[in-house]
Amino acid sequence: MNALQLHDAEVLQQFQRLVGIDEAGRGCLAGPVTAGACVLRSDFFQAAEALRLSTQINDSKQFTGLARVKQLRVIQGLRDRGWLDFEVASSSVDEIAQFNILGATRLAMQRAVEGLAQRAEGWSLPIMSQSGPLFESVAVERVSLLVDGRGLQPFPYQHTGVVKGDGKSLAIAMASIAAKVSRDQQMARLAEVYPQYGFQQHKGYATVAHRAALRTHGASPVHRALFLRKIL
Repeated sequence: MNALQLHDAEVLQQFQRLVGIDEAGRGCLAGPVTAGACVLRSDFFQAAEALRLSTQINDSKQFTGLARVKQLRVIQGLRDRGWLDFEVASSSVDEIAQFNILGATRLAMQRAVEGLAQRAEGWSLPIMSQSGPLFESVAVERVSLLVDGRGLQPFPYQHTGVVKGDGKSLAIAMASIAAKVSRDQQMARLAEVYPQYGFQQHKGYATVAHRAALRTHGASPVHRALFLRKIL
């Protein structure tokens, strides 16, 4: 096993399920913020083929966009074989304006986790308070939620923050890859609607070219107004 696999295998000695959660696009000037959630079962590392294939997965920041797409295909193959599941969800630019970027990130993460839970059998989410939804089941399995970075406050489900988790946890790394690829695809579609900004190149981040395009063309409806105060 590599370091990411060993980390999650140790967690799964105490739980039946491990959910890794990460986001993409929180620091961008435009577009949605996207979250991924990936769930592994306790028997994941007992399957030789799952172990072999997942060895290829690593911190998404170590790969180019094309390489991340190839990584996602590996993850999709593992899902198709029934060894894991993953979900991606987003919060819109309007939701970022309404809830601020941290609130919108939490919302995207919650949507991704709950998307997984709605397809799950035999487990419910570890609820933190009576304010969050609880997924009922006859036989409830214990689930550990790991979030990249520091813990989320507020958040309806019990979880553990793992600083630089996409380089430590296999489940978080998979969630990160799924989120980044999904958001890149969303930004490529926005690039077709707003070609003057070059979204297909910088994905909404504050590059020199992006800032220059903003000064030339002004903001589009998919730009985050509060993020542009020092640029426009």
